Amino acid sequence: MKIGVISDTHIRSLDKTIPNEVFEIFEGVDLILHAGDILIEEVLIQLQAVAPVLAVAGNNDSYEIYKKYGTRRLIEVEGKKIGLTHGMSRGKTYMTAYAEFLNDNVDCIVYGHSHIPHNEIINNVLFFNPGSATQRRFQPRHSVGILYVGHKITGEIFYID
Repeated sequence: MKIGVISDTHIRSLDKTIPNEVFEIFEGVDLILHAGDILIEEVLIQLQAVAPVLAVAGNNDSYEIYKKYGTRRLIEVEGKKIGLTHGMSRGKTYMTAYAEFLNDNVDCIVYGHSHIPHNEIINNVLFFNPGSATQRRFQPRHSVGILYVGHKITGEIFYID
């Protein structure tokens, strides 16, 4: 199974859209995960044109988005458990994301918040942050990710110019 992963889109109005490169990268995915800071639901509607979308709210999302999507999801795909959250903190965001799923025996944790791409296995758990497709902050480029789920879970970061 191939899963598109996006986070921190921070799109406040339809004047700004998801870059076309994201749709090219996500072509053929079976599912899309959005790890929060969505801001407007039209972002999810655009992504749903590609594949089903599962999302969580981030710290910049409205109460309505928070109420509808929550801040934490546990997803089972191909027998693998994926924890989806936005994450918090200015330090090691992956550690706060890990704490949310400490008792869930996850194979992968997808998180956002930092806008810093991260694709690393720590203690047999894949920590995966796609970065941001629209707000690179201090990163040199925008980015999204793909998870490949089969016998194991692997991730790949795709950079957008």
